[in-house]
Amino acid sequence: MTTLEKVSKRSTFPSKKQPLRIIAIGDSLIYGYGDPAGGGWVERLRRQWMSPDSSGHALYNLGIRGDRVCQVLERLEPEYRYRGEFRNQFPDLIILSVGVNDTPKVGHENGRHLTDFMTFQGQIHCLLQQARELCPVLFIGMVPIDEKKMPFLDCLYYTHQAQYRYKEATKQACFKYNIPYLDIFDLWMSRGETWRENLLMNDGLHPNELGYQALLQDILNWNPVMQLP
Repeated sequence: MTTLEKVSKRSTFPSKKQPLRIIAIGDSLIYGYGDPAGGGWVERLRRQWMSPDSSGHALYNLGIRGDRVCQVLERLEPEYRYRGEFRNQFPDLIILSVGVNDTPKVGHENGRHLTDFMTFQGQIHCLLQQARELCPVLFIGMVPIDEKKMPFLDCLYYTHQAQYRYKEATKQACFKYNIPYLDIFDLWMSRGETWRENLLMNDGLHPNELGYQALLQDILNWNPVMQLP
């Protein structure tokens, strides 16, 4: 019997006010690549929650650079099972952030997507459905890339057009499963060129130190996070 079959479905947090056990799982945006000072938004939030006058929530960073949805789907249940801290206990919340590595075209601007769009749709639905059966879930959307800096690694062509298409599919799937989705792509794009000039690394793909600071602030100002116990 799998953990999915053993774990009772929990759509709410523990009734008693107590620190939550949270896993943040996904790609380099979770890992925090590009922020040597603060370690990314997850690490910054973990440190904040560890302070004596804060919530005391335990936050585990389970980000892997380059991960696509299929890889996070494969990791989700084992990662969840081993982060309960105590015997027969499991995390109270899953934070997901993945998808951008599925979007680029390979080899040239008219190449195939690294993950075919129809395949991506099926995988994201499987991921969200599985996560939702474990515990409450939040989804942090992808940041916009700088098209002028492409290709990444001389072979991956990321575009805003593809990003928008894949993130909209993710957003719609989150709506179907009643999972809050923070649309970072639209939020940053609405702010003009500030994000492109100040918040990305020279590779045009990853946030820099200021970018992760901005991302953390957007997350802290998001109602689903503000309303955590």
